[in-house]
Amino acid sequence: MDWFGALKYYQDYLKIERGLSDNSIENYSFDIKKLIKWLETSSTKVTPLKINREILQEFIYHIAKEVNPRSQSRIISGLKGFFNYLIFEEYRATNPLDLIESPKIGRKLPDTLSIKEIDAIISIIDLSKPQGERNRAIIEVLYGCGLRVSELISLKISDLFFDEGFIKVTGKGNKQRFVPIGSLTIKFIDIYRNEIRVHQVIKPNAQDSLFLNRRGDELTRAMIFNIVKELTEKAGIQKNISPHTFRHSFATHLLGNGADLRAIQQMLGHESITTTEIYTHLDKRHLSQIINNFHPRR
Repeated sequence: MDWFGALKYYQDYLKIERGLSDNSIENYSFDIKKLIKWLETSSTKVTPLKINREILQEFIYHIAKEVNPRSQSRIISGLKGFFNYLIFEEYRATNPLDLIESPKIGRKLPDTLSIKEIDAIISIIDLSKPQGERNRAIIEVLYGCGLRVSELISLKISDLFFDEGFIKVTGKGNKQRFVPIGSLTIKFIDIYRNEIRVHQVIKPNAQDSLFLNRRGDELTRAMIFNIVKELTEKAGIQKNISPHTFRHSFATHLLGNGADLRAIQQMLGHESITTTEIYTHLDKRHLSQIINNFHPRR
């Protein structure tokens, strides 16, 4: 089995068995392609079934000169997943990365926006243009429901259950969950749907898609990033902001106002509570209030 054959099998496994999106599969494949390219440039002729720890250690020494420890750790983790797949399919007996340790990295806390900054971003939107109402609804959904970008652009009109106060969200691995939606967010979605979207000529493949571009087609991840970047710059906010920042802000503000961590986990669609617990590091005021309210020695 050569490298590209093994990679193709792995990609099929990620898509069919694990139900990952094309974007996630590409991210997993990137690390393996990086190894393949290094093997070619260093004239190291070895198959994925015969490669050993020494060769992989040499590869890791090489990438350590090019990327930071966090990226090194991600690449090692990605390669471990690939070799674990080969073991699962009984192509190999051992994982050559088992004895290779990832570099120690601190846990990076995500950037968040204050309520004032979010209001500033929304207020800067030009509602005189058709895309203005759409962009306001997009920001309100990102912040009001805590969605990932992929979840936002795949949101369907048939996923809206406004009478019940929920939207159906399709997350990682095509797992679906119901997320509560507030009356203000519903209001801005309805304005966009009834005053802007209804007048568009919509492509056949996008009839049920909620948010559309000017050509009546589905939005892309890149377009959402550009919308957020442009609005952030216009609002004069000097932070490294992405669409995901609104998701972080959603969780942080909920926690700060006393929401239960398990409830936030369900709304964000995190498989593990450990992932959600990062937000407890962002709001020390909330933790102080817990001590002051509940500890017998307060």
